[in-house]
Amino acid sequence: MKINLNPIPRLKRFYADSKHIISVSYKPDNASFKRTLKIVLIGIIILGTLGFIIAEIINLLIL
Repeated sequence: MKINLNPIPRLKRFYADSKHIISVSYKPDNASFKRTLKIVLIGIIILGTLGFIIAEIINLLIL
């Protein structure tokens, strides 16, 4: 098994991948950004509430 310790090919591949991602990405319009923001915030609130409820149930069971 041969291990390649030369970082140059990996850096070239990273550069090519980064260039591709930047070329296909776009800046979202205001409506799309607000919709995404609402979805993310609702998800964070749901997960935070669920984690709090589970922590309180565990605390009640232990005590």
